[in-house]
Amino acid sequence: MLLSSPTIRAVAALSVTQLIGWGATFLLPAVTGLAMASELVMALPLVMAGPTVMLVVMAMVSWPLSSLFEHHGARPIMALGSPIGAMGLLVMGLAEGPLSYFLSWIILGLAGSSMLTTPAQIAVTEIAGDKARQALGVLILAGGLTSTIVWPLTGLLQAQLGWRTTTLLYAFLMLLVCTPLHWITLARRSRRASAVQEADELAPIDRPRFILLALSFAASGFVTWGFALTIIILLEATGLDHASALAAAAFIGIAQWAGRLIDFVGGRRYSGFIIGLASSALFPLSFMPLLLTSNFAGAVLFATLYGIASGISAVTRATLPLQIFPAAAYARASAQLAVPLNLSYAAAPPAFAAILTSAGPYTALLLALAISIFAFGTLLSLLLLHRRVKRKLRQN
Repeated sequence: MLLSSPTIRAVAALSVTQLIGWGATFLLPAVTGLAMASELVMALPLVMAGPTVMLVVMAMVSWPLSSLFEHHGARPIMALGSPIGAMGLLVMGLAEGPLSYFLSWIILGLAGSSMLTTPAQIAVTEIAGDKARQALGVLILAGGLTSTIVWPLTGLLQAQLGWRTTTLLYAFLMLLVCTPLHWITLARRSRRASAVQEADELAPIDRPRFILLALSFAASGFVTWGFALTIIILLEATGLDHASALAAAAFIGIAQWAGRLIDFVGGRRYSGFIIGLASSALFPLSFMPLLLTSNFAGAVLFATLYGIASGISAVTRATLPLQIFPAAAYARASAQLAVPLNLSYAAAPPAFAAILTSAGPYTALLLALAISIFAFGTLLSLLLLHRRVKRKLRQN
């Protein structure tokens, strides 16, 4: 992949800011949650609801932000989002109870909608031009290592400094590292970009294709995020002991990274639709080993197929809109797609946890199977509709 120097700098900078951004916010309670619950005198489930609040706020803010991204570009919004994120972490680090704790997550939701995944992907498309798909693949590939790097680091810092100082340290990183990186490395709005944007604004986003894409992405996202926090519980409920469940679950992270790598390599040869349909078909197939067996080998096979599908779908969610909508409408489409995505991400973990505890693992698996089949069907319908639209345009 041959990318211009500004693109390389932007992707490298965004890889760092996304690692800090997600690691210091959504992923933080996975390590510090118990200490937070003890010191703030809150139940652990209430503490773990903080990231859900963040995702809901991100969903609420994403649609209004879509026009700002389209007219002003990602650079000023991301540069503003970083200090807002630092403010949210400051409030969290000084929190004394549930009120200030949840206030911090509301602020972090505002920051996340301004500086995390969707804005970063918009920033990449602005600077990478016709190499946007490859650049997005690199960014998402790097993002797959976030928990691998941040969780051990957070654990070490918490052991040495405590959760409050760790949180405040992340606030300083967000302010002093993320803010200047966003301002210095991202593309400034050019006259040429504005002219292209004005031309493309004459053709609005095609709503039937947008709805099908949103339904497919939200459904697959519901499945991937639904099991993100409950996968070990699920595997134990199917008959594995704790050690075996942990070992099998460890394959998911490796397979997810491999899936992102597969898309990065195969993206040069195959369209986003083909790769996206392949990953979407893997999801329902991945649940079959757990439905048909209750042994370690079946769990590993599930984890491998599920992880590969999750990894590829993460890239597809970023790159497929490039094939469907005009280039200058990517920012608007991505920001609007973030609404159903973040809502599904927020609802999935508590929903699957409730189903696991009340109805059992096989009901949860059957639900995931049905939703993943729906996601595949809507994506296939989108492909057929997209081809029909393209055919009509060529005929005209």
